[in-house]
Amino acid sequence: MMKKNILENNNNNKLNSDDLNVLRHLESEQKVSQRDLSNSLGISLGKVNFIIRALIDKGIIKAQNFKNNKNKRAYAYYLTREGIEEKSRLTIKFFQRKMSEYDNLKRELKALEAEIEKNKKDKGDS
Repeated sequence: MMKKNILENNNNNKLNSDDLNVLRHLESEQKVSQRDLSNSLGISLGKVNFIIRALIDKGIIKAQNFKNNKNKRAYAYYLTREGIEEKSRLTIKFFQRKMSEYDNLKRELKALEAEIEKNKKDKGDS
């Protein structure tokens, strides 16, 4: 059975950039507390916990206990093979969405620029 894409949880099927940001962070730093992850990414601790649990449930990441330097139990989060593939898919979808937004913004700016030029000409003719 194929694992569910983490995007399937979103009602509008749009990329959740928080999911991608968590995966990016965990790819570069595995031994991190959820609180540190929350602070680094600027998202709530509750949301980080929700994302981490969902990623673990879907087999995207694995969590492993370890003792940190404060003698407390902590977790190291590792991307699984499926997690690496999912991160790649998310990255591509994120890039496509941002390129579309960029293209739309360029068109809007060009239209605004034309409108400003028209207004300048109309003002000069009066």
